[in-house]
Amino acid sequence: MRFRFPLTGMSLAARTRRAVEQHPFLVTALQAGVVNYTAAARFLDLEGDTDAVSTALRRYAEELPAYETEPCDVQVRMESGVGPVGDGGEPLLSVGNTAFGFGGDGDRTAILATGEVEPLALAEILQVLALEGVDPTAAAVGEETVLVVVDRLDGANAVRAVEAALEDVPIAAE
Repeated sequence: MRFRFPLTGMSLAARTRRAVEQHPFLVTALQAGVVNYTAAARFLDLEGDTDAVSTALRRYAEELPAYETEPCDVQVRMESGVGPVGDGGEPLLSVGNTAFGFGGDGDRTAILATGEVEPLALAEILQVLALEGVDPTAAAVGEETVLVVVDRLDGANAVRAVEAALEDVPIAAE
């Protein structure tokens, strides 16, 4: 296992925390209280006794804010006929030198969620889409809008996935 930061010279508790932070899914699971601490300790594969790592995980979990979600008050709609647009086209979304809007080859679908959306909503949407096997072409969040561009054939599944994702968006820790 590779860590982005060196773990030498730190206490086992500090090394455990640092290792957990390399895996955001594990932080979320600890917050939600759904972790088998021994299995998680084995997964982290840190030098040290598995029971001691398990205890460090348990203590770390107690310090984390509880995992809470809330639904977003949004309207979700699907717009077909979206594709890359060149100069002069009206983009819905621009990323680098690529803009997506109506026109172009139009072989994609845009899923727009408007209302009370925050950047965390996009993260939740992308996770749910991945679980549904939908691979977005582009995605963005802006002022009260989330936009996800998917293949036209994935449009209906993507709408359902976005709606489901926005029913349980994690609340940001303050």
